Amino acid sequence: MRSLSEIETAVKRASKAAGFSWGNSEEIGKSIRQLELFGLPGVKNLNQYYTDKQKIKFEDLNLISEKNKPLLEAYCPIILGISFLDQIKLVENFEIIKFEKIAYPVIFLSFLSRASEISGKKIYAKLDQNEILLNLNVNICSSFFNQEFPEFVDKVEIKFLNNKDNFTEIEWNNLYKLAENTFVEESDSLKQAAAGAGLTDND
Repeated sequence: MRSLSEIETAVKRASKAAGFSWGNSEEIGKSIRQLELFGLPGVKNLNQYYTDKQKIKFEDLNLISEKNKPLLEAYCPIILGISFLDQIKLVENFEIIKFEKIAYPVIFLSFLSRASEISGKKIYAKLDQNEILLNLNVNICSSFFNQEFPEFVDKVEIKFLNNKDNFTEIEWNNLYKLAENTFVEESDSLKQAAAGAGLTDND
């Protein structure tokens, strides 16, 4: 089994050979490493993408808006992902971000996962009819289980989710009340020990 560091290094070098700058290649290496860590087919999809890239001129998207549509070919998931990271402060203020036609979307997901960590917010993504939740680069919850990630998706929607508790105030108060049973009641001996602390003359 290949180590994650070995995967990252090989991906970085392969990406440079595929025509990306060293800086972008490092970002690709980190992202594919993360996909493999989560058990998602990063290396497989990157291989297929680099094969297709030799005959298809995928489009770059450098400036992201709320609605994004390529002129002809599908968006490059790598340049799109790097642009998303670079513009995180802008895009996290959009209510919903829409894209049409993204090639090898699982590669783009790796960048979204890292964007979730940077923003400190969960990200909801919908790829055609499949829903995905990216949780601060800790895990990716997906409805893609037991099926292959598609090579292309036609419609993508992305939304940053505001942080909130998954429990009610009543549930929290009940739990906190139970926790109070572990609090140590201050006795007279504890008060005297605290009052005399530091008064012993050791000279």
